[in-house]
Amino acid sequence: MTKKINRRKFLQSSAALATAAVSGQGYAQTAGDKTPVIGGKISSPAPIPVKKGPRVVVVGGGWSGLTMAKYLKKTNPKFDVVLIDKNQQFVSCPISNVWMADQVNLDFLTHSYVEAAQNNDYLFLNTTAIELDRTTKTLVTTLGSIKYDYLVLAPGIDYEYSRLGIENPEDEYALRMNYPAGFSSASEIMMIKHKLQNFKGGTLVLTVPSGNYRCIAAPYERACMAAAIFKKHNIRGKILLLDMNPDIRIKAEGFKKAFSQYYADIIQYEPSTEISGINIVDREIETDFDTYQFDDAVIYPPVRAASIIEKFGLSDEKSIQKEASIDPFKYHLVDDEFVYVTGDSRSQPFSKSGNTAHSEARYVAEVISAHADGKEIEWRSPQTMCFSGVKIDPLESMSIIAYYKFDEMEKNFAFDRAHLMEKWNERAGQAGLAWAEGMYRDMFYS
Repeated sequence: MTKKINRRKFLQSSAALATAAVSGQGYAQTAGDKTPVIGGKISSPAPIPVKKGPRVVVVGGGWSGLTMAKYLKKTNPKFDVVLIDKNQQFVSCPISNVWMADQVNLDFLTHSYVEAAQNNDYLFLNTTAIELDRTTKTLVTTLGSIKYDYLVLAPGIDYEYSRLGIENPEDEYALRMNYPAGFSSASEIMMIKHKLQNFKGGTLVLTVPSGNYRCIAAPYERACMAAAIFKKHNIRGKILLLDMNPDIRIKAEGFKKAFSQYYADIIQYEPSTEISGINIVDREIETDFDTYQFDDAVIYPPVRAASIIEKFGLSDEKSIQKEASIDPFKYHLVDDEFVYVTGDSRSQPFSKSGNTAHSEARYVAEVISAHADGKEIEWRSPQTMCFSGVKIDPLESMSIIAYYKFDEMEKNFAFDRAHLMEKWNERAGQAGLAWAEGMYRDMFYS
């Protein structure tokens, strides 16, 4: 029999809840557990099982977050690990350039978060983090709040269009919709492939941002893949590669040789083009010295740490890219040893690449496990491994493998033990695909 609630009792209950919210008191979920009050609002718990051990919440299901969730559980089986991400499925940014040129299919890039969680014994929640209370160790998401013992933020990047002279929100929106960068979401990557495969001719502009951006070699690889598509489909077009840097950032000799040897009639490379404005209506890119006309474009602006880092008050005020203020060796916040930041939002100048994120996440998982046991481990350099496609059918690639060391004189990190292979070949092309397959296997399977 359903028990009815009259209007008077309902209003009394509502008033009691409102009073609790204003006074900063929660209401009982279960015995001994209180629902937190965040920003004056009562947040109900997220729909996940009650924790069975120290709970580690990982925000962001990219290469860093996925690796972190798996290796936290492997390193310390007692951890109760929760991975959250706003996307329903994972689509890889690494290898997406060669997918645009039809060297792999979409299934190669696409994987299931649910399957990864089941295979590696952690929880997955498809939601978005919206607020953080470090005093009560509470993360609030769109599906409710989660209490944590440790929190790892691996939210990736956001674009900084203001550094291209774009201040009007409508102009920024128009750029995002019409000329997406292709280094943040699957939708962007898919739209760029459609652009390249269906280009009708004229000038296609690709841009390379300044600063430390996601995958240093990727914009140059994309130029090669786009030119290869033009050749394959007999598209009469020119690719204008506008680089905000004074020279190609990595594998410079190899990329320059590829541009001249295979795509001299297609790729026009322009270094030191500091973009100061974009006229969207007239399709013009403005610099301090020149104006460039285009028929279509893929505009990759400078990047910053994901805005959630700043929203949660965790940014380093001295960081141009608004990266987190963390211990450079342990990755936790300088004022909080229970909150860590990894991947593209961390402050160290390591490459913002998939392999770097993967290797450092394995290390930080060990750091957190050691901290939980009252121990410390020695710092270990992340590994940057990067394959860059140059030709297609068959795919031919170049590669680099590098580590890092801390320079005591400069008080910063620098490359260490770098092995660069700028002579592309089919064997390296296949090795790059095998590397990606191995990374996906490691992140998604036990």
